[in-house]
Amino acid sequence: MYIARIPNRKSRPAILLRESYREGGKVCTRTIANLTNWAPERIVAMERLVKGEFDDWSGEMTSGEIFGVLFALKQLADQVGITRVLGSAAESRLNLFLILARIAHGGSRLSAVRWAKQHTVADVLALEEFDEDDLYAALDWLASQQERIERELYRAYVKEQGQPPVLVLYDVTSSYFEGECNELGQYGYNRDGKRGKQQIVIGLLTAEDGEPLAVRVFEGNTADPTTVASQITILKEQFGIAEVVMVGDRGMIKAKGKAALSAQGFRYITALTDAQVRTFLKEGVLQTDLFDVPLCEVEHDDKRLIVRRNEIVRVREERRREDKLAQLQAKIADRNAFVKNSRRASAATGLAALQRWAKRHKLAAFVTLALNERVIVCTIDQEAKAQDALLDGCYLLETDVPQGLMDAKAVDARYRDLQKVERNFRTVKTTFLEIRPIFLRKAERTKAHVFVAMLALKITRRFEAALHRTFGSTVDDPATITPDDALVALGRLTYLYSTDRNGQRHTHLPRPDDQQAKILDAIGLSFPLKAKAEKRAV
Repeated sequence: MYIARIPNRKSRPAILLRESYREGGKVCTRTIANLTNWAPERIVAMERLVKGEFDDWSGEMTSGEIFGVLFALKQLADQVGITRVLGSAAESRLNLFLILARIAHGGSRLSAVRWAKQHTVADVLALEEFDEDDLYAALDWLASQQERIERELYRAYVKEQGQPPVLVLYDVTSSYFEGECNELGQYGYNRDGKRGKQQIVIGLLTAEDGEPLAVRVFEGNTADPTTVASQITILKEQFGIAEVVMVGDRGMIKAKGKAALSAQGFRYITALTDAQVRTFLKEGVLQTDLFDVPLCEVEHDDKRLIVRRNEIVRVREERRREDKLAQLQAKIADRNAFVKNSRRASAATGLAALQRWAKRHKLAAFVTLALNERVIVCTIDQEAKAQDALLDGCYLLETDVPQGLMDAKAVDARYRDLQKVERNFRTVKTTFLEIRPIFLRKAERTKAHVFVAMLALKITRRFEAALHRTFGSTVDDPATITPDDALVALGRLTYLYSTDRNGQRHTHLPRPDDQQAKILDAIGLSFPLKAKAEKRAV
């Protein structure tokens, strides 16, 4: 039986319940009932009934494991190509679970095992029961396969784009540990502001559009410029790139890195430090009035220097400086009043505390604090203050890319593309994937953990882009659907169980509601009408 909708000229269609049968070798059709006047919801229920969705249903339903989250993320992993490059081995499926769980759950391996019990891992990922030791073993396998997987995903990216990247972005960050036994953990420049925590250094290489290409993990006390050599190896040997421009942050690509890039036929774009800019001003290579021009270029030692001032940053720095000065003056007044009203108070102790405060907030270059009897006196050197503000909002780019290949405006724009790498780091570390803090000891497992986050990032980027195309971004509409919102909505798609008269349990899938249907449609998925789970005795 089936539901037929028959056009009826200018009237509404006739909705008929029909069945097909054979008579004399011919297929004939018989109308069983006219459903045109039925309520729409009854027609939908009848349509589902004749499709067999209620077979063996006893009338009682209980909710089961969450299906929608893993189903959607698994399909996104297929679109990105991660499922294909991982393969079909047991370790591959466990690593795919780790990648998807990193997006939807985060946390440790042990918590991921508990999380898996609430989701349809067996049906979606073909995984039987596992524990945290299985996940650690899977990380060991992934560490041995990282270069192969990165290479295959890079080839897929080149095929999709139609050509190899002509420009790559590179930046580093750090991530801290809980514990002191990690083989890579060292004390270094901690970008997370976690004092007393060992850390690792992470280098992320992306294409011009921010698509992650490779990630490497270094010991926590590794200096940023020394990580560049490994990226050259990736580009040259692993990806087979013959010519490319590497964009690195201020102080990232230094003399040795520039020489190494040139030796391989690569070019670079980087920014010079404040000290280097002041040296050029002192030597006469640059003049301060060059920064008053929106964008200009200077040739020096066969290198191009791109000079620019960001007026928004200049104003922000000026306001920050004046605000900190006002705070300092208020603190001085409070401390002097306290010392005046308390004979036992130490003026020297207050002076030392305020000097530390001024240094911490970058005022010490032009502010002098001293004691006049028991009163703290603040002296501001206006000339030193002007020198401190001289380069507010200014930055100087250096590149060896010929002007015929990339003009000054393009060089500036490409350097500012580094914000895409920084956004990737924010996603990995704090906003969505939460890689930190790390609870691992072995070096290879730590590297695999970071690699899992990079692969999860590729899926997340595809997820966000699909949602933005359909729903827009939070910039356009603060109430729009974000990836977090989408995962919550998909988490309402659960298995439904019914039990027949023989004690057999049957698995059913509910139909997505309007919001869920829009999310699935946005990421290009069609929802299955039936669950894959087999009948199980109660």
